[in-house]
Amino acid sequence: MKKFFQEIKADIKFKSAGPGQKLTESAGEKAPKERPNPPALRQPRQGPTDEAQMAAAAALARLEQKQPRARGPTSQDSIRNQVRKELRAEATVSGSTEAPGTNVAPEPREEGSAHLAVPGVYFTCPLTGATLRKDQRDARIREAILSHFSTDPVAASIMKIHTFNKDRDKVKLGVDTIAKYLDNIHLHPEEEKYRKIKLQNKVFQERINCLEGTHEFFEAIGFQKALLPVPDQESPEEFYVLNVAALAQPQSLERHKEQLLHAEPVRATLARQRRVFRPSPMASQFDLPGDFFNLTADELRREQRLRAEAVERLSVLRTKAMREKEEQREMRRYTYTLLRVRFPDGCLLQGTFYARERVAALYGFVREALQSDWLPFELLASGGQKLSEDENLAFNECGLVSG
Repeated sequence: MKKFFQEIKADIKFKSAGPGQKLTESAGEKAPKERPNPPALRQPRQGPTDEAQMAAAAALARLEQKQPRARGPTSQDSIRNQVRKELRAEATVSGSTEAPGTNVAPEPREEGSAHLAVPGVYFTCPLTGATLRKDQRDARIREAILSHFSTDPVAASIMKIHTFNKDRDKVKLGVDTIAKYLDNIHLHPEEEKYRKIKLQNKVFQERINCLEGTHEFFEAIGFQKALLPVPDQESPEEFYVLNVAALAQPQSLERHKEQLLHAEPVRATLARQRRVFRPSPMASQFDLPGDFFNLTADELRREQRLRAEAVERLSVLRTKAMREKEEQREMRRYTYTLLRVRFPDGCLLQGTFYARERVAALYGFVREALQSDWLPFELLASGGQKLSEDENLAFNECGLVSG
């Protein structure tokens, strides 16, 4: 134990003895301590000379004169736009008889729609010629009809009666009643009672007052509202009374009556969006936007009615003819179809149609695109089936509509 403590003390003395010495050195001589070199004094930085400043200014001026180089697309949106430009370069749009600037469909806005065969379903307003989206056609037609009152109030009121009122049976009943009023005036011009129409009359209230546009029609053809006394009543009632100027022109009343009877609702026509594709791998793309599949409120009601009829048919026995007819009805659930016609040179002609349109419409569409429209031609379906122009078949009945 004593030896152990002696070794510990010797080790402590050895470590505390300081730096070692060579054996050849005397005990009094010690190695001089190295002193750190003093830090070098930093020389002040001199500014550029006048010649260097002039050279830098000249170089900067040359850089500013150069135009920056265009960079390629980096984001996903710019890449998608570049793809669209390349597709449009391959697909050439043929000429159209519509007014320029009115038949250009907007760019598609759906996600991943760079390869859509068509931007969507569009319509043409028959009054203004403007191209309308599917969701804005009714509002734009209403605006066009209302704006027509300033130029031709009779025609505008007739269009309003037939277009704004959706119940065709009520429209027919009201129009026939108005025509009866005008017939009585034409047949009995001397009798005053036929020139007056009581507004609170039950027939007038049930058949005419409930329709939009009827009051505008009466006022446009020469009727005026007036309070007249009624026998056996103390207070007067409101009547429509034909003025003298209109009574002196019975031919005009007869013409307005015929216009009212033979008018049709103003409906936006489906825009064909005719396009011609040159032979290209991109021409095989056939992706459709949601407009071809989304249903409107009227289409949903029709679909519900067809389903209710289908449930009712399941409860009865059906013949083969009945089943075939039901299959054709099932194919009518699509409203629009996009058709392409391949020419012998490989070019494709594309157009949008109603699924219920007849094959004759396709023949007319192709004939309008031909330089010599008198040349005979035949159309064949993808399976080799010949499509006859004379047959009264719809596209969904001859296999040209599929989901």
